[in-house]
Amino acid sequence: MSRTMYHRGPDDEGYFFDRSLGFGFRRLSIIDLAGGHQPMADAEESVWLVFNGEIYNYQELRAELEHSGHKFRTNSDTEVIIHGYKQWGNDVFNHLNGMFGVAIWDVQKKRLVVARDAMGIKLIYYELADGVLNFGSEIRPVLAAGETRPQVNPVAVNLFLRFRYTPSPLTIFQGIRKLAPGSMLVVENGQCREERWYNFCPEPFAQMPSDRDATEELFQLYRGAVKRHLLADVPVGILLSGGLDSGLLLALMNEHGRDWPAYTIGYGKQFADDELVDAAETSSLLGARHHQVMLDQESFEKALPNIVRFLEEPVAASSVVPMYFVCQRTRQDVKVALIGQGPDELFGGYKRHLGVHYGGVWRGLPGGVQSLAASLVAKLPRNETLKRGVHSLGVADRLQRYQDVFSLVPGETVNGLFRDGVGHVSGLVEYWQSLAPQMEKLDELGGFSLLEIRSSLPDELLMYADKLSMAHSLEARVPYLDRTVVEYAQRLGASFKVRHGERKWLHRRVCEKFLPPQILKRKKRGFAVNVVDDWFNDSATGKIAELLLDSRSLMYSVLQPAPVKKLLDDHQSRRQDNHKLLFSLVMFEQWLRGVCSAG
Repeated sequence: MSRTMYHRGPDDEGYFFDRSLGFGFRRLSIIDLAGGHQPMADAEESVWLVFNGEIYNYQELRAELEHSGHKFRTNSDTEVIIHGYKQWGNDVFNHLNGMFGVAIWDVQKKRLVVARDAMGIKLIYYELADGVLNFGSEIRPVLAAGETRPQVNPVAVNLFLRFRYTPSPLTIFQGIRKLAPGSMLVVENGQCREERWYNFCPEPFAQMPSDRDATEELFQLYRGAVKRHLLADVPVGILLSGGLDSGLLLALMNEHGRDWPAYTIGYGKQFADDELVDAAETSSLLGARHHQVMLDQESFEKALPNIVRFLEEPVAASSVVPMYFVCQRTRQDVKVALIGQGPDELFGGYKRHLGVHYGGVWRGLPGGVQSLAASLVAKLPRNETLKRGVHSLGVADRLQRYQDVFSLVPGETVNGLFRDGVGHVSGLVEYWQSLAPQMEKLDELGGFSLLEIRSSLPDELLMYADKLSMAHSLEARVPYLDRTVVEYAQRLGASFKVRHGERKWLHRRVCEKFLPPQILKRKKRGFAVNVVDDWFNDSATGKIAELLLDSRSLMYSVLQPAPVKKLLDDHQSRRQDNHKLLFSLVMFEQWLRGVCSAG
């Protein structure tokens, strides 16, 4: 099991056994290089722990625990969790500000606790079968522990085709689950239960701060988060796009040093969305050492199967390919890289947030006006996003409305792809329903943002960021998802996020304090989205089309060829823009082929 994750921890390994329990660990040494060996225990060996991630407030927690009488033997953040557990029990996780997948063995109580961090930056997969629990930071060790490879879960495939990722707690494998963000497994007295330890229910400020105060408060929270995320005993760099988020991150890093190494992916001059020029200008303005990584279509097609293998589950986000290559180059120089993920979800940075925010206006229109507008939109060719938006924003039920906004295509379209009713999904995603109490007091945009922070962000964007960085033994850190930042943003009203049609309104005000006009005026490009989508469309008549049209393709064990062929025909004839769903199908087929070739 441990050897399957060598790439996540090439620096050290360790094992611990206590009768029916076994811990295995691979270490990527970041803090306390000499003293952080795992599995780690307290002096009495009453608590043992394996831990993947970083605790950014460990120094403050250590001081607090030492004041309470705890004696430390190392300088690592790992040991803080051990003494924190002895002091607070399972409530230790509420004291931690960081990213983690952690397992704690309480020797005296014969209790095992396995937990995932609040924002879901790190992952925990597990399988409970025949009274045996296997778990790990990836699916590989869980598969290695089993005698047979599990079957594909058709319901998970359905949800993947709808959302481009599989929401927790499901995985693409039948019987293998992933812990939802802020959740834990507790095993004791022969029982295993899954429960949520992070129960923060955002409550809007009783009196919203002034624009000036909110800008200053968010700025100070960002400063504190970046300072904490720079804690390391190894070199640190930044993945730099041409946009505001990573630009602000670099500017804040400059408060703690200069000449940071910055890494950007590029695609050639023929693509308007190439970010190299913008990123190079940002690096020059802010004094970073800029490194360019070039990616072409041939490399994209050649690398896709290997990238899918590292992802372990199919994810149909366009930026998985550039993420893989930029992490590969970054690891040549540094062990830790900061990434600018988060402000879009926290402050309404996507186009869909405009629809969600102003959707109430649409629902307030007379039924006849809605019907007329919807019928006109339905006649537009290749405007599937607009068509979905018009439909979904008119749905009365809040959670169903959010789910429809997330969906790439209508649920009935996805259901129609499957054989003999296999994998059909109706109604709401079960895990999302459990989040309803946490969004009760939030406005429309705040509720939707909470769903993104609890589901699409950790299970799609952060999942592939973790997998593709650790594929190269690189630790990716996400300062904007510091708990202090997220919980503050969730308490702000929608006007701080979208105002007069401007997205990320408050975040932009903070950017104005630090960034020069050249950076502030740039339009949002997206991390390779249009470039990779263009490559896919170019390939839709070649190799990729062959995958979809070949009746021997493995996906047709659960899907029907005819409706898939129709999707491709409608796309090639330009009647519809189906590239997102077609790309999802290609990723699913590539994943299946990788699974079968791996045995």
